[in-house]
Amino acid sequence: MPIPEDVTGDEIDKDVRQELQSLPKTLAEDVARNLVMVARLIDEDPEGAYGYSRVALRLASRVAAVREAAGFAAYATQKYSEALAEFRAARRMTGNTELWPVMADCERGLGRPEKALDMAGAPEVQKLDKAGQVEMRLVAAGARRDMDQLDAAIVTLQSAELASNSIQPWTARLRYAYADALLAVGREGEAREWFAKAIEADRDGSTDASDRLAELDGVEFVDAMDEDDAESETVVTVVVDGDTTTHDEPEATEPEAVESEAVESEAVESEATESEATESEATEPETVEPKIVEIKDTTERNTED
Repeated sequence: MPIPEDVTGDEIDKDVRQELQSLPKTLAEDVARNLVMVARLIDEDPEGAYGYSRVALRLASRVAAVREAAGFAAYATQKYSEALAEFRAARRMTGNTELWPVMADCERGLGRPEKALDMAGAPEVQKLDKAGQVEMRLVAAGARRDMDQLDAAIVTLQSAELASNSIQPWTARLRYAYADALLAVGREGEAREWFAKAIEADRDGSTDASDRLAELDGVEFVDAMDEDDAESETVVTVVVDGDTTTHDEPEATEPEAVESEAVESEAVESEATESEATESEATEPETVEPKIVEIKDTTERNTED
């Protein structure tokens, strides 16, 4: 697969680079560049990341970092069985438990929430760092919800980490999950409170807590720019006594019917009224300097009335 020239492979983590030292230099460089592409694309283009991960896997399947990258790329594309196999391989190679939560989540993806719960109670969880334990808690709560155990999901998320005012990388996601669980059982007031707290902690926009909160408050966001707006033009119309001057007006725009200052207060609803307005304009002296009554800023849309 094509790799941009600016990707050298030096961008990868030093620990991964050290793993690749067991490979011939040229091969190590090729693998490193593919791993860089996986990292670049996994959020915006998961399928593209998956393709690069398969190339790296063919080149160096015995490198744990490669198996892990392949696992995350498969996970991002919801290929849970494949992802689980790669994570297990990486874990056998390294012996660490860092991948335990995501492995449990793969079990959820495969429709086995009971297995995920079993993993949440395994001794491996005690070996995880704080971030890993919070992640495991999130997976367990998700498994409870998969099994329609909504109240149990709420209890699972209640923890010292949830109650803490300290902002950590996982705080926003934990608060969001708790708010969502509360909403699922109809506790809207509490859900609103926790969505608000999630927003406070969500410094990188990793959740849509603001949208969820707005939805609870009855606020509806309408995108002002649609496909027709993309080609819209702004028409500035100056209304004067008995005359209309338009700047940058498209040829297709029909001139607005403008009333003279003398009949401005009358409603133009019938042909008789329009005729009266026209007659008034005709009798107005040509020497009178027009006065600007108002300036209107309108936008022509490519829609048919």
